[in-house]
Amino acid sequence: MNALPDNLETIWYATEWIIRIGALAVVPLRRSPAAARAWLLLIFFLPVPGLVLFLAIGSPRFPAWREERFRSLLPYFAATGRRLAPYAPDLGDSAPVAALAETLGHMPATAGNSVELIDDYDGVIDRLVADIDAAERSVHLLVYIFADDAVGRRVAKAMGRAVARGLEVRVLFDPVGSYRWRRGTHAMLREQGIDVRETLPFRLLRGRTRRDMRNHRKLFVIDGRIGYAGSQNIVARDFRPGIVNRELVARVTGPVVASMEALVRGDWNIETGTFPTVDPPIPEPAGEAQAQLLPSGAAYPLEGLETLLVWRLHEARDRIIIATPYFIPDEDVLGAMKAAVARGVKVELVVSKVVDQRLVHLSQSSYYTDLLEAGVRINLYPHYLLHAKTFSIDGRLAVVGSSNVDLRSFQLNEEVSLLLYDSQSIARVEAIQQAYLAGSERLDLEQWRRRPLPRKLAENIARLVNSLL
Repeated sequence: MNALPDNLETIWYATEWIIRIGALAVVPLRRSPAAARAWLLLIFFLPVPGLVLFLAIGSPRFPAWREERFRSLLPYFAATGRRLAPYAPDLGDSAPVAALAETLGHMPATAGNSVELIDDYDGVIDRLVADIDAAERSVHLLVYIFADDAVGRRVAKAMGRAVARGLEVRVLFDPVGSYRWRRGTHAMLREQGIDVRETLPFRLLRGRTRRDMRNHRKLFVIDGRIGYAGSQNIVARDFRPGIVNRELVARVTGPVVASMEALVRGDWNIETGTFPTVDPPIPEPAGEAQAQLLPSGAAYPLEGLETLLVWRLHEARDRIIIATPYFIPDEDVLGAMKAAVARGVKVELVVSKVVDQRLVHLSQSSYYTDLLEAGVRINLYPHYLLHAKTFSIDGRLAVVGSSNVDLRSFQLNEEVSLLLYDSQSIARVEAIQQAYLAGSERLDLEQWRRRPLPRKLAENIARLVNSLL
């Protein structure tokens, strides 16, 4: 009577060891050491549940059909780059940075741009609605969150007016980022006659990506001549109860907007399977700013922004300011920041004191002791959730975009960053960053060390969980 249970116990025991041994061969492939360690630890302690979780979220890759659609866009991006060649800037010592960014993201640097930095949340919506109302050809919005709240309705009505004028109006939004408003947003936009699609939608019967691999980009392009890039979504700034967001957005005119238009059309192609039939227009020069678009994501061969950031951190000689709401670095970023301090570089990290994601905050906090001991200055921004994502290095490079300095943005999400090379644009970014610093509270190492032991344990557990990528 006991033979069957005994056999099942033996089979289960053997299965667990097969999973453990197999994990040693499979898990370390194409993963960071931290991620490999976390997965192996989970699978060795809980082989069957660990295997199920690994199969669900263990491979940060798109299905073959999606990768093929992306590859089919590369000639389109290359053709856009060739048409931008007449606007190539003289970047001097920054030329290698632009060359690497072009290799990583397929978009060239351009001169002749005008960049207006807007850190007024409502001001961004005001300008966007005004630009949509003045549009003559097209309105293309690519965004992580599009809500059907008062802000979303205001933008939707402006786009509806554009539809009534006969313009091409398209919206791509992420269904996970917008999950609270998804159905209402679809109904609201379709009621206005807007062509709306979801990015990375759930597909039950077709090869699909992990549900936590998202399109986190925020790009708004009007007539192919005005572009918005940054951190702000189409949603009320206080959509989380008790939390008010502070953002940073670049409103851009000039040749670099052609790269924005090409990327938005490319993402539309990936979701619809229709290849772009219209080359993005090349806007006339509008200013003196030197700018470059750097898209990144799982379809690109390297972690684009991280690759660039780590290199520039190692090359920094004077000052580094990084502002990000979510900071979960890998060994490369962490080591580069510590090495910069050792060379005498002043490294300032600005993170939000306001917490909107408890697990992320705990994981992020687990790095503070190491950073503080190395000499990195950690500044906690109070009152608002500082959702802006920006960094500047030595007054020679500034970046504004959608990417956090964390494993998710570097390895899982589709992101986009605007790189700025001219001194005036960089100075404006640094002025905004200095305002962040002036309004922040400096974290003290000795005081931080005295935090309760249960808090330290929770941080370490959260750090382990966030390494499972």
